[in-house]
Amino acid sequence: MTPPETAPTEGGYKRSLGTRQTQMIAIGGTIGTGLFLGAGTAISQAGPSLILWYAVAGAVLFLVVRALGELLMYRPASGSFADYAREFLGPFWGYATAWTYWIMWVTTGMAEITAAGTFVRYWAPDFAQWKTALIALVVLTCANLISVKIFGELEFWFAMIKVTAILGMILIGVGVLILGFGDAGDTASVSHLWADGGIAPHGVGDSLMTLQIVLFAYLGVELVGVTAGETKDPEKNIPRAINSLPLRFALFYLGALVVILSVVSWSEFRPGTSPFVAAFAKIGIPAAAGIVNFVVLTSALSSCNAGGLYATARMLRTVGLNGDGPKALARLTGRGVPRTAVAVSAVVMAAGVGINALDPEHAFTYITSVSTGGAILVWSIILVTHMRYRRAATAGQVPASPYRMPGAPYTNWLALASFAFVTVLIGWERETRVALYVMGVWVALLAVGWAALRGRGKVAGGAAAGPVSAAEREEQASSR
Repeated sequence: MTPPETAPTEGGYKRSLGTRQTQMIAIGGTIGTGLFLGAGTAISQAGPSLILWYAVAGAVLFLVVRALGELLMYRPASGSFADYAREFLGPFWGYATAWTYWIMWVTTGMAEITAAGTFVRYWAPDFAQWKTALIALVVLTCANLISVKIFGELEFWFAMIKVTAILGMILIGVGVLILGFGDAGDTASVSHLWADGGIAPHGVGDSLMTLQIVLFAYLGVELVGVTAGETKDPEKNIPRAINSLPLRFALFYLGALVVILSVVSWSEFRPGTSPFVAAFAKIGIPAAAGIVNFVVLTSALSSCNAGGLYATARMLRTVGLNGDGPKALARLTGRGVPRTAVAVSAVVMAAGVGINALDPEHAFTYITSVSTGGAILVWSIILVTHMRYRRAATAGQVPASPYRMPGAPYTNWLALASFAFVTVLIGWERETRVALYVMGVWVALLAVGWAALRGRGKVAGGAAAGPVSAAEREEQASSR
């Protein structure tokens, strides 16, 4: 008999991710290079008020993940939110969600493996950037092709490094504030949070403009939903991972920023400089830049591993099962790995290495623009799908979930309004407006692709067709 922990799920996957791996994937999904590297630019613009915006963004995204959690407990789906969008919003929305999530993460993976090459050059300046990127991509692809257990183990240690770095910074910073040791001992003070020009030294307007940076520092928080089909005992582990998010947000983001901005005045930060490097250097810790460079390297590899390869492969397989893409994408190996889908994502990311090498100045902006717009679209679809599910559950059309989102549907509308506000901010600035242009092109491509599928009879019944269960799609895939 197949052991329960490796028994196939309704989507054909095997439940190989244990409690500690699921917990660490949830943690790793909430800690990215946005905190380690990008927060320096936001601090120089918003000052201490950045702490407030991280709290606001964390609260909004917790609502998104709670909405997703209610859907997951209704039915842990191998295709996650794309599967739910198809069931409750219609075939087009399942198709659009899966492809948007795929392009969002595969382009992020392009940027992350290229960034990994940049970080390695800190220690080996003569080593070609593209070589590091290629090596990283090959190693992570092999890990994802062998088994989900190896993927989970890699992600566990990547997340552990990030968590250790942040906890170390917090503990050292608290020690400096209380005991006054280190080079920063004489100047460190919590009064830096309000005394150096105020909480928002450049005004509320400039402070608000950092919301878009802050929001996407949380990119990947939804990954816990993608792992549902391969998590042991999801009824216990998924709610546990989601319920602990507020504590993680408070500790890893708010706690780290409060300590850093108390040890070092916001006025000493410069755009493009890691706040962790600045804090470590101010305290007088040797090799501060090297330590943070290693942590950011693992953060980039973690993003490529969890989002660029794992999540994109699961979404591509959903596309294959639903008939929204090539049937070959639906195939699984004997170990429950969507090998073809992983390979396709890896090949596209390899092309991204070449794009970054040809035009490194502009490629990163275009690539991250797709991720920015795609995240807003996917998170919004999760919220709308949840409202439709809750309406169907209230009408007795589907079973009610035992894990309910608090305050729905009002909290759904609050989160959607927040995303609309951030979208306005993105369009307000000339430098970030490109994200809206890119997403406009993407939406047009989705519409063309959908029209082509309908024209070739790939979509049974079109938008009016009823939902097809994951089990039915799996049966269809296995018979091909």
